[in-house]
Formats: sequence, C-alpha cells, structure tokens
Amino acid sequence: MNQEKIRNFCIIAHIDHGKSTLADRLLELTGTVEKRNMKAQLLDRMDLEREKGITIKLAPVRMEYKGFELNLIDTPGHVDFSYEVSRSLQACEGALLVVDASQGIQAQTLANVYLAMAADLTIIPVLNKIDLPAADVERVGAEIVSLLGCTFDDILQISAKTGQGVEAVLGRVITDVPPPAGGLSSRNTGDATRALIFDSYYDDYRGVILYVRVFDGGIAKNAQIKMMNTDASGLALEVGALTPDMTPGQGLKAGEIGYIVTNLKTTRDAKVGDTITLVSHPSSAPLPGYKDVQPFVYAGFFPESNEHYQELKDAIEKLSLSDSALQFAPENSPVLGFGVRIGFLGLLHMDIIRERLEREYSLELVVTNPSTDYQIKMTSGEELDIKSAADLPDPAQIAEIREPWIKGEIIVPQTYVGPVIQLISGKRGLQTNLSYVEERAVVAFEAPLANLLTDFYDQLKSITSGYGSFNYELADYRAEDLVRLDFYIAGEIVSALSVMVHRSEAQRLGKETVEKLKEVIPRQNFQVALQAAIGGKFIAREDISAYRKDVTIGLYGGDVSRKKKVLAKQAKGKKRMKRFGKVDIPAEAFTVMLKRD
Repeated sequence: MNQEKIRNFCIIAHIDHGKSTLADRLLELTGTVEKRNMKAQLLDRMDLEREKGITIKLAPVRMEYKGFELNLIDTPGHVDFSYEVSRSLQACEGALLVVDASQGIQAQTLANVYLAMAADLTIIPVLNKIDLPAADVERVGAEIVSLLGCTFDDILQISAKTGQGVEAVLGRVITDVPPPAGGLSSRNTGDATRALIFDSYYDDYRGVILYVRVFDGGIAKNAQIKMMNTDASGLALEVGALTPDMTPGQGLKAGEIGYIVTNLKTTRDAKVGDTITLVSHPSSAPLPGYKDVQPFVYAGFFPESNEHYQELKDAIEKLSLSDSALQFAPENSPVLGFGVRIGFLGLLHMDIIRERLEREYSLELVVTNPSTDYQIKMTSGEELDIKSAADLPDPAQIAEIREPWIKGEIIVPQTYVGPVIQLISGKRGLQTNLSYVEERAVVAFEAPLANLLTDFYDQLKSITSGYGSFNYELADYRAEDLVRLDFYIAGEIVSALSVMVHRSEAQRLGKETVEKLKEVIPRQNFQVALQAAIGGKFIAREDISAYRKDVTIGLYGGDVSRKKKVLAKQAKGKKRMKRFGKVDIPAEAFTVMLKRD
C-alpha cells in the first residue's frame, strides 16, 4: 500500500485504564474481527494477562478503514516492561494516550508520555470510562490539558466498554497521525533495508517469530536476514501481517508493520530493539536506541523436591527462549538443594515467571527473598559483580560496595504528600522534587533499589488509600555502608536467608526477621535458637520452645471432621518442609522479608 495511506500508532496508558478494551472496540469497528468472534482483551493472549487485567506481551494488529491501513500496537503498561514500550513507540508515528476519567493521570501515564514525546510522536488524548458514575471529566480533562498543553476540545471523550465515541478515535488517527515517510528512515545512509524488532517470541513449532516495523527497503519471503547488534543471521521463512491472526504475504515494505517467521532457535539471537538488514545488501548503520536489557532483581527458585530439579531447569530454559531478558544460573543451597538463580526486570516480571512455571509446568516451588546485584571493589583493585548476599567475599578484602539506586516518581492527591515523603525517607530515599498537576502532586525521589523490593508498593497503596501510583528507572550505583546480615537456625547458618543491608538498618531488620521466623517455623522436639548476625557478631535472638505445635487446640466439641481437616492441613504443610540438620523449615520461612511491618 502507498505509504501516504499507512498510519502506525500505539495505545499508551497506566495499568487498567482501558487500553486493551479500546483495542477490542477498534478491531470491531474496522471489521477486523467479527462481533461473534470477539472476546474481551483479544490482543492479550496469555491467561495471566486476562486474569491480572494487564498486557504483558505487546501485540500488533493491522486494520483496514476507509481506504487506510492502520497498524496498532497495544503496549504493556507496567514499569517492568518500559523498554518494550519505548521500542513500540519507536515503531510508530502516533500514540493514543488513554486516561481513566475517574482515576486521572497516574505515574505510568507520565512515564509513557515522556517516552512518546522523546520519540517525537503525535499524541492524541483520549478520556476513557466517561460512563462511570465516578467519572470526573472536567477535573481529569484539566489534568490532561496541563500535561500536554493541548485544549480541552482536543480531548476525545469515550467509553471503550460501550463503544461511545470510539469511531471518532479512528477519524483522529487518520487526520492527525502522519504517514510513515521520513522519521527515522531519513537517518539512513542509503536504500539498504532496515527494520526494527519491537517484539519477539519463541513458538514450539515454528521457531522465533519477530514483530517488526520496516523503515527502509523491504523484506521478502525467504530473504536472508541479519541482526545488526547480535550479528546473528537467519532466514525469513514467512513474512506477513497480523489481522490479528498471522496472514502470510510476499513481503513487507517500508512503513509497514508485520511479522517474520525465522529459523532462529532463541530470542537471544533477535532481541527487542535490534535492527534487521539483508545479508545481500546490508545497511551500514543500525537504527538508534538499542540497548541490551539487563535484569536487576534476582531470586533463587528451588523445586520442593530435588527430584524435580531437571524439570525446573528444562522449564526455565523453555521460557527463556521467548524472553531474552530472563537470565539464569544453577544454584546449590545446603537447605534447599539444587535450584536456579534467575534475574528479572522487576517484581512483576518475577511474579509472572513464577506463576507460569507453576501453571504451565505444574511445578511446586520454593522462591527465596528477591535481591538486587551489587558491585564490589576489592582492596586489590579487582571489580566483582554479585547477585546474592551469599556470594559476598571476605569483608577484610573489600574496599567498597556499590548498590543500585533508582529515580522514581509517585503521583498522589495533594493530601497524601506528607506520608509519601515519610515513606521515601524510611527507605533511605531522597526527595528531589515536588510539583503539581492540577489537584495531584508529583513527588520525584531517589532511593536504593534493595529497599523497594519487598513491600514498598503495598505500603504506598496503604498510606494513600489506593490512590498513589509509582514509576521508576535505574539511575546508577552508589557506594554505601553495606553489610551481610546472616541468620542462624539451631546454631547453623542458613545462607539462603542471608541479605545485604545498610549497617544502620541491620539491627532492626535482624530483630524483625527472627521474630517472623519464630512465627513460621514449627516447634521441634527440642529448643531451637534463631539468631541474626553480622560477621561473627550476633545482634538479635529468639527461641522456639520444644514440642510440636498443637494445631487442634481450641477445637472443643463439634464434629470430629473439623479436627481432621485441621490435621490434614498441617500434614500438607509438612510436605513443604525443608530438613536442615535436625530442624524442619517451611517454605514460607524463605520469604519472610517480603512482608515487613
């Protein structure tokens, strides 16, 4: 199709503001999907996406409307997937900014708007859910005007759920979003083919499938292709568009968005953000903006029984084929046995992988407390990178320990600013700026990532009555007074519980943790000492008195089945115990730090 008739656009929004529902309505209105085949969140293919109501893997779709080819990308809205969002934006010329008329501007809305502005996209503001009783069109409209500098009349008012006003969205896409000519293609050094990979996944039957936007030249079926950053090469076995199912064609031309089925074996060969060119006529310069995404949250994954270790390893290897950000290495713990230490982009990413391993591969898992990585400078001048407190070398040989800090933004109603600033300072954070968007405050801050890994988001929601939203990005690594906090059970160190912590917080965290361990570890036939220590110095202690916990205490009278039910529950719990020396430790003990008071 003539490039003048092509419109490439995406939908950006905070979680649960209705972008997937709007995508459904657009597919319906353009006749891309018949109404009888329609189902909610059509572009969200994973069960987890449907249940959590979020987009995890983005999905492009081609629509035909009034003689125009409209290519839509429905992007993830969560902070963990912000790099995918940035690549999606680079593949487009326009963006629909969807804002919930009852919730207003949120942290991820701001983050995505900044990304869209940096990509020089035409932004079309859309106020969604105007049919809700809680909708406040005037207030939220004023927030959008303040953010974008547009007029109130520029804002489209719709209900994606009922379809009200959605047709006007298609009209604005055609009139406001420029055709693909120009843009990044103007920076090419010739007519050589360049296409941007904005998503890739692994199919068990077909290999690696790429979602691409062609900027220059074209890619035909059976063409030999090369990734300019990873230097991997392969064959374009099939090329076509998504409507929304795969529709094969003869090729993709400049300006078009579509898919390529390759003979590659892993997405590590074709990462998001890489540039595809042709082996026969290679480009001299890749498209800008590529970066190798590095995980910065790590956790140990162990099977409940060592006999399932190989199944766990095989399952993670399969998942990593379609998730190039997933990094893993074997790990061995005296308590938990053989397992795998996995690196993630964030806590949601970790939660999704854990659920997929449990559901799709029927694995029973013990997951250790998440941690981040640390840069160690030795007195010898050697630099190390550790991903677990247990890997910390001899403190006498360490000159400096650097930990990752993040730059974050929290958006809250103005009445909650005080508690939010207190929360930030309680996490060793520093408030760097305070600004206002109508009735909302934007609190900019910096904080050590490790202190936000446990329950920061839950605490934020609690102190702001659910109104606070949070966005962050990695800033840098800073030298701090960090120590390794170890935990002893019955006189023996349990390395799987060790954590890196700031010296000023060690006493409090040690005391809290041994108290929580006392709650979750059942009584044994002997007294068990729980201790926290820095180096060889003990800083906190709790004792578990002898004998098993009588779970039926207090169950007097009534049907005997009540007692049987409770005992059965206890028996099931005992199956999840890990034997350490003479002590049975439940799986819950390894995540006690996830919930702090």
